[in-house]
Amino acid sequence: MAKALSGKEVVSSINKSIKGEVSFLSDRGIVPKLAIVRVGERGDDISYERGASNRCAKVGVEVKKILLPDEVPQDRLLSEIEDLNKDETVHGILILRPLPRHIDDSLIRNAIRPEKDVDGITDGSMVGVYTGEDIGFPPCTPQACMEILDYYGIDVTGMNAVVIGRSLVVGKPAALMLIKRNATVTVCHTRTVDTPSISKAADLLIVSAGRAGIVGKDYLREGQIVIDVGINVNDEGKLCGDVDYEAADAIVEAVTPVPGGVGTVTTSVLVKHVVLAAKRQSGF
Repeated sequence: MAKALSGKEVVSSINKSIKGEVSFLSDRGIVPKLAIVRVGERGDDISYERGASNRCAKVGVEVKKILLPDEVPQDRLLSEIEDLNKDETVHGILILRPLPRHIDDSLIRNAIRPEKDVDGITDGSMVGVYTGEDIGFPPCTPQACMEILDYYGIDVTGMNAVVIGRSLVVGKPAALMLIKRNATVTVCHTRTVDTPSISKAADLLIVSAGRAGIVGKDYLREGQIVIDVGINVNDEGKLCGDVDYEAADAIVEAVTPVPGGVGTVTTSVLVKHVVLAAKRQSGF
């Protein structure tokens, strides 16, 4: 049976650290604040907004909500973002996406100043991931993968790491972050020939394929560490990952569960970024 890399313990550790940083800032008259911008009434956006707000409240981070109608003009949305950029009491900006079709997503996301881009969606933040410089913040989901590795003491130096998926949200930044940690990285995608064989040779496997249970026993071997980023709903209506958990549990050394793994940590990473942004902007 594989070791379950539970996100709950990681979240507890991150929250403890965040509370210490918030106390440090509070003693100096600074209260970290996240601005959440939501356009429309999508159920998943409302759910994520609620989760982020609750997580912030637990550690002493304030939340400012900008709620706009689905038909909001693009210029109005840009104006709201510019106001938040100028507001020195707001340290991080989160825009819930996807945005309505009449709005240019690239224009809007890149209107956020990188130092306030706590969700890692601007081109400036991507430059920071690529160069390793403190420009903006990495996307929260791949950072959550790194937090899990750190918490469980998994040093990837010299490891053969395989990332399945090449999106800008997870796959590409995860690969770059692993390279920074001195892993040797291969990225597999829909055009890769014989992904199972490549994956089976990996010491560390990060899976963000977007298909329920696509990674089965033919991708896995003994001794592997598997980080499953996928969140899907199976035919039975239950949440599941991109990895066949039962198959992985019987073969690999350690695996993140779904639910209860990477997704659990992601929101805490967002809040951690807000607090780090507050420190940077305050000169600490």
